[in-house]
Amino acid sequence: MDEYQEIIMEIITNSGVAKSKAMEAIRLAQNGQAEQAESCLQEGKDELVKAHKAQTRLIQSEASGTAYEITLLMIHAQDHLMSAITIRDLAEHVVELYNRLNRQ
Repeated sequence: MDEYQEIIMEIITNSGVAKSKAMEAIRLAQNGQAEQAESCLQEGKDELVKAHKAQTRLIQSEASGTAYEITLLMIHAQDHLMSAITIRDLAEHVVELYNRLNRQ
């Protein structure tokens, strides 16, 4: 596996973990486990930072003149990253709503 594919796999893996952590946070908040939910959201956020850093390495490399072939795997990685970001953003709101309901 070359460096380009390794970076793509990093994006996919970290984004997948981030998405899973966001969904887990919602489940935890639904069960009244606010602190654990917040912890999961933070873990997911940390994974998204890793995925974004990998993506940034590719962007910087391309800006420096290294052209990469746009593969189906790369498109898949970008899709994973964008959906993970969207789900994390939504999960933050859902967790907050569950926390409000559980405090009442």
